[in-house]
Amino acid sequence: MAKAHSQYVCQQCGYSQVGWAGKCPNCNSWGSLVETLMATGEGRKGKTKGQKKAEPISLTAIPFKRTSRLSTKISELDRVLGGGLVPGQVVLIAGEPGIGKSTILLQLADKIGKTLYVSGEESAVQVKVRADRLGIKSKTLKFLEETDVDTIVDSFDGPSLVVIDSIQTMTTDDLSGLAGSVGQVRECAFRLLKRAKEGNIPLFMVGHVTKEGTVAGPAVLAHIVDTVLWFEGDKSLTLRLLRAVKNRFGPTDEVGIFEMEDRGLLPLTNAEKIFLTKARAEVPGSVVSSILQGTRPLLVEIQSLVVPTKMAFPKRVAQGVDARRLEMLLAVLIRRCGLPLYEYDVFVNVAGGIKVVEPAADLAIILSIASSFFDKPVAKNIMALGEVGLLGEVREVVAEEKRVKEAKRLGFTHPVTQKEIKYVKEVVKKLLR
Repeated sequence: MAKAHSQYVCQQCGYSQVGWAGKCPNCNSWGSLVETLMATGEGRKGKTKGQKKAEPISLTAIPFKRTSRLSTKISELDRVLGGGLVPGQVVLIAGEPGIGKSTILLQLADKIGKTLYVSGEESAVQVKVRADRLGIKSKTLKFLEETDVDTIVDSFDGPSLVVIDSIQTMTTDDLSGLAGSVGQVRECAFRLLKRAKEGNIPLFMVGHVTKEGTVAGPAVLAHIVDTVLWFEGDKSLTLRLLRAVKNRFGPTDEVGIFEMEDRGLLPLTNAEKIFLTKARAEVPGSVVSSILQGTRPLLVEIQSLVVPTKMAFPKRVAQGVDARRLEMLLAVLIRRCGLPLYEYDVFVNVAGGIKVVEPAADLAIILSIASSFFDKPVAKNIMALGEVGLLGEVREVVAEEKRVKEAKRLGFTHPVTQKEIKYVKEVVKKLLR
């Protein structure tokens, strides 16, 4: 059997050397030398006599096999994964510190049953404190406080699920680099993935993020796993969004919505209770719109406040809305509708802490600003939906019928879309003047 030793290999030109240096002596690239395991011994000499030769087969000759799935018993997590976990599926879950990664994985471990929870960051006592707070008392949940990946791989004794928290703390003695280095993260991830595939064991790995908001470590980490999940949300609010950035066994356009409470992360099947004010009154500056989160339409409340400015340059403050988009919509109101907003400070907020990134809420933003300017409320059964162009025209948005249907189900019986209104000036005149 061939032995292995570590060498530093340049990721730019492939040059290898025994010791590490800041700059590759071959291509002069800084920081491109990564510690890598190199096999030694005799190379491959070709096929021996009688050994079967690999041959390609036709696509139509490949037999169809339906993928069996294991439900996580967390409805929103199942939605993001595409219906549940696949045997041998390796999932990387990333997000900012304190966003809820360890919490949801501890809840998942409790619901799955026979789980091996490996922690390289927290001690057993710290995890026990969190488990008591979440009300988890499972006797089939096994905890391992270890960072050596080879010891961890040997501890895979038929669990239904394995959780690694986190991959940046794992190391192998075959490499001399520190935990979290490119070589260590890559090699440890490969060994864990290989063991999970061999035993058909679903495996979750927690990944750190950089200050730029990307997964820490080599880019190959996101490539070798089957699924990459990303946690989003403001830690000062209770809302949490779980997005599938990559998924080999399901769609990448689904989003799971959770609410953080003392009992942990709770799935939200009726998310509108966060984004819509209870018993909404007809108040100037409040208009409801519909946005898509994955394939699911969500109703959100756009709130605006327009006040006379006392400064040479009026304020434009946006929370949950792109500031440049707001400036464009204000220009449309000034030019196409004749509103003198250059003399007023404008504040726009999306209730519930969610961010609106699609143009479908343009019409609602314009209506809420105009409503606040005229100090005249929009009827509470109205839902505004449409993209607004620079000419003041209202355009159709993606999945408009689906959004309107959901709005009517929740009591918004009068949707305002491009089917009823062609230009912004018409809707402002019709509803507010």
